[in-house]
Amino acid sequence: MRLAIISTLLFLLSGNDNWQPNPTPVSKHKFIVAAHRGDHVIYPENTLAAYREAIRNEADYVEIDLRTTKDGELVSMHDGSVNRMTSGQGLIKDLTLANLQDLKVKSRDTTDHETYRIPTFKEILQLCKGKINIYLDFKAADPAQAYAMIKQFGMEKQVLVYINGAEQFTGWRKAAPQMPLMLSLPDSVKTVTAMETFIDKYHVDILDGSYKQYSTEMVKLAESKHVPVWPDIQSAGEGPADWDQALAKGLSGLQTDHPAALVKYLKGKGLR
Repeated sequence: MRLAIISTLLFLLSGNDNWQPNPTPVSKHKFIVAAHRGDHVIYPENTLAAYREAIRNEADYVEIDLRTTKDGELVSMHDGSVNRMTSGQGLIKDLTLANLQDLKVKSRDTTDHETYRIPTFKEILQLCKGKINIYLDFKAADPAQAYAMIKQFGMEKQVLVYINGAEQFTGWRKAAPQMPLMLSLPDSVKTVTAMETFIDKYHVDILDGSYKQYSTEMVKLAESKHVPVWPDIQSAGEGPADWDQALAKGLSGLQTDHPAALVKYLKGKGLR
């Protein structure tokens, strides 16, 4: 599970009684499906092939991880190093884009002989424009640089940003005040009252965390404040039993490892 980083936010945005959350990108579906690292059960995670598959399977968002190379280029890779996912070794921050483009991304399917590469942010934006929204897990990058690229592709209304640290929160609020920012609900927040205090204090636009953290009452509170709750449900054994629990709580979106299966399930429930 992602670490709760909100405790590091040492600033308050409260005091503005007129605050309203920034709206999320428009989707044609009532229930939001975010494909975790793309459809990575079929294709290697954070590759263009995984993102294309998520588009084909009608997900609403692809979740991508953004990092910066030694020469200042933006690329998508979950880990700080290339060791696990590629034929190479080293930290992304110590490698140039040219170094990364020479590497092959590994596939879990030993019969898959396709060549996969680490994609640039530009390639991802070009692929997704007008087709699917982007859930930007902001691992290690400059908000102003990332937003300039988003604007270059005219995708200001197609992106939300998951925040991993206080400096990212302040950086995005400065670079793009209207960008919807997603924060994880801390594990310490277990009641409706504590959740209301958290939302009002940090002016969160979207809530993440584990779907198990939320009660029906907590989801209703978020709805009353126009704050979507789209938590993580991805796991090795994820399936209908988990999705049933999520729907019973009134959740309106999930980040999943199985977007195609979840979409099919939701269609069967009349929610797509």
